[in-house]
Amino acid sequence: MEIKVKAIHFDATEKLEQFINKKVEKLVKHHEEITNAEVTLKVVKPETAMNKEASIKLFIPRSEDLFASKVADTFEEAIDVAVDALKRQLEKTKKDK
Repeated sequence: MEIKVKAIHFDATEKLEQFINKKVEKLVKHHEEITNAEVTLKVVKPETAMNKEASIKLFIPRSEDLFASKVADTFEEAIDVAVDALKRQLEKTKKDK
């Protein structure tokens, strides 16, 4: 699976990108046909708490693309919650087949 990380208006650290890759890679366990993932990171309202937004879009051939977007205090937390949401979506799409 190919993972693209796009940080809007800032540069994501190597450590953050490694964390994202590790978390998103695990989604393959739930659906082997995921071809790639697009992760978008952005800071909403910089001076407030709960201002890190992470969006993840999964591309699956012969299926609908899946998407989750979450806001949290840190990008790591937002990624965790978005990955959990996608796991549930992947489980649901498997049951529907």
